[in-house]
Amino acid sequence: MSTLEDYRGQVPAWCPGCGNFSILKALKDSAVELGLEPHQFTIVSGIGQAAKLPHYMKCNTFNGLHGRAIPAATGIRLANHEMPVFVTTGDGDCYGEGGNHLMHAMRRNVNIKLFVHDNQIYGLTKGQASPTSMEGMITKNQPFGVFSEQLNPMALAVALDCSFVARGFAGDINHLKGLIKEAINHKGFTLVDILQPCVTFNKINTFAWYKQRVYNIEPEYNPEDRTEAFKRSLEWGERIPIGIIYRNNRLLYEERIPVIKDKPLNKQEFDISKIKSTIKEFY
Repeated sequence: MSTLEDYRGQVPAWCPGCGNFSILKALKDSAVELGLEPHQFTIVSGIGQAAKLPHYMKCNTFNGLHGRAIPAATGIRLANHEMPVFVTTGDGDCYGEGGNHLMHAMRRNVNIKLFVHDNQIYGLTKGQASPTSMEGMITKNQPFGVFSEQLNPMALAVALDCSFVARGFAGDINHLKGLIKEAINHKGFTLVDILQPCVTFNKINTFAWYKQRVYNIEPEYNPEDRTEAFKRSLEWGERIPIGIIYRNNRLLYEERIPVIKDKPLNKQEFDISKIKSTIKEFY
């Protein structure tokens, strides 16, 4: 049985007070409580402060390019769909550079668990606006304020019929841990958008700002009602819902591919003679 000590990685280089620390703890706690050993899953990340998370815990890790974590995770998952694959990324990395990959991953429904550290700013590259920065927000690169409309990742995910759509808050570790465990156990592509204050570059969306607005979705709410889920996904401003917003049971992408449906690709026999004969057809 794994313990938190088994997941000890490098010393985090995040700013003191960063919401990333809470996310790291929630993920470690979830892995331990689910009985996962560090070698039993893979975390893929791109570029950014959120993408550093795999360095700070023990696990199989692939650190890729900016915005390209999901394609790498898809490749790993399709090569061995017995291996749980998580992606840890930020709002800039995932919704900005990687937005196109996100949309198609939702459409395919690959069984990947996506955890987005959403601090509504680019933290690693020193504070320019991200897709989830609020309109009018003044940054170093936007001295007249953000002109673009704020991206709503929850509404986008529900509209694309994403298999599992949830929002967490780094200021409530126990609630966030519950969401992460639900996401890991869910069969299908999962998006957990985690509201995470950036204490250095985002002076608007602070811990206090969120605590005045976030509320837990009531127990009687039905996340399988897509119409109601879309209405709930549009809530932002004075009240921000956290919890499971939408959930469905679509067929996995892995289950649609006959070649790997019954046996992972990494466990199938390799016969180089078949490759040679195929290549000869192009001579």
